[in-house]
Amino acid sequence: MISIFTGENSFALRAELRRIIDDFTSEHSEMGMERLDGEEVAYDRMLDALNVLPFLSKRRLVVLYKPSANKEFVENIDSVFSTIPETTDVIVVEPSPDKRTSYYKTLKKRGKVSEFHELDVNKLSNWLVDRANKQNSRLSYANARYLVQRAGVNQQLLSNELDKLLNFSNEITRQEIDLLVEPTLQSTIFQLLDAALEGKLKRAIELYDEQRAMRVEPLKILAMLARQLRVLAIIKTAIGKDTKTITKESGLDPFVVRKTQVIARRMSLSRINYLTSKLLELNLSIKSQAVDTDDCLRSFLIEITNAKQHYKS
Repeated sequence: MISIFTGENSFALRAELRRIIDDFTSEHSEMGMERLDGEEVAYDRMLDALNVLPFLSKRRLVVLYKPSANKEFVENIDSVFSTIPETTDVIVVEPSPDKRTSYYKTLKKRGKVSEFHELDVNKLSNWLVDRANKQNSRLSYANARYLVQRAGVNQQLLSNELDKLLNFSNEITRQEIDLLVEPTLQSTIFQLLDAALEGKLKRAIELYDEQRAMRVEPLKILAMLARQLRVLAIIKTAIGKDTKTITKESGLDPFVVRKTQVIARRMSLSRINYLTSKLLELNLSIKSQAVDTDDCLRSFLIEITNAKQHYKS
């Protein structure tokens, strides 16, 4: 049997891979299992591993991680899979394959593809609640959503943060989340932009200075602000469309769409365009002139606050 694991959710992918390996080794022992990295081993080594018959075991399991990194393997993929013994199970791990290539099409034809996608906010929140319950701890759904909003949607990072919280207390409250979980840059930039758009300059500057204190570079903050304004423009121009349609057409996470819709309702498209053009001017100025980037970005936050008076929703 040939299985192909793909997708950006590395946490879920590794968990399923670990489950299969544990099941196999408990039944057949580790003697029949082999893991190979396509970025490190030669083509002949992979071919040998795939074609050798079981020894001291009824079956073999071969895990190939990114075999597409080996040009010879890619070129001979069809013949490689034609010679694998029935006693050998193969798992090909290709996290982000180019689905347009003949290589991927051959994989899909020869084996079963399992795609591991990132979970949306609702599924992540339910997963966090369930995981806390299994460890005899309490995490409400509302606080689980708050944790996702603060830490982001990366399941591995959320797992680490939940473990940290569970070690601290059996009942996870919002106060403990604030105390122990650092907000992600994306979450902070959203709060920063929201504060500035609401005319809360002091709060916006505080959030900016917090990021600089954590050594987040000004150009990184600028890029995140540009992304947030782009998302705002997408949401604002999607007049009359529901969240599901916007999500499908834009590729944005449903949570990001819903959160941004709150801000978009308070803004005019002319204001969004004005701020975007100002940010573009700032970016060009920073890259072409000897300027203090911190001063420039603080001035831009002031510009956002002042723009509130001239561009009303």
